[in-house]
Amino acid sequence: MRRDGERALSTDRPGPGQPLNLGASTEPRPAGTVILLRGGATGLEVLLVRRNPSARFMGGAWVFPGGAVNRNEGGGDRAHRTAAIRELEEEAGIALADPGALVAFSRWITPAEVRVRFDTWFYLAPAPPGAEARPDGSEVVDARWYTPAEALEARHRGELFLVFPTIKHLEQLSSFSSADDLLDHARGREVHPVQPRIVRQGETARIVLPGEPGYAD
Repeated sequence: MRRDGERALSTDRPGPGQPLNLGASTEPRPAGTVILLRGGATGLEVLLVRRNPSARFMGGAWVFPGGAVNRNEGGGDRAHRTAAIRELEEEAGIALADPGALVAFSRWITPAEVRVRFDTWFYLAPAPPGAEARPDGSEVVDARWYTPAEALEARHRGELFLVFPTIKHLEQLSSFSSADDLLDHARGREVHPVQPRIVRQGETARIVLPGEPGYAD
């Protein structure tokens, strides 16, 4: 029986539900994601939720709660924040009152070579006291708290299916010893967009980041 993580052991491949685009690139949809933190000054855990395995897009993947901006949410920074908070509550049952209190951490744009694209802002937020994740049972079927290092180790053991952006964020987060240290680092920091590329080699394709070999070819 294949376990969740076995599909993700090669971290530089496009994930499931990410068909490559052989024509003109599509416009990325604006989206917002919350990296929910707990631990305060003494530790760092993040909330990961598991997408429904039957979903066509990223089915079975463990991700940070988030989703696309709705048309009625307008545009700009406020819309990304509103979408992130809405999706956190819908998917995990955790409410955050103030979109403005989210701390911007990163911005990732899906490669132009992928058909389904998002322009996603990732925000940090401390979990409300006593918050318990309650998966909605539709989009999300499970939710767990992990230290970033524990999540990466679980993936290597084949216990978690993680996709490329989640892995890269967990790698960054694992260098911080506490949630407070992470938030202090992120506040006031300028966020620059990251847009990976899909490089095709014969019948295979791999993801490369800016500055890596093959990105500029």
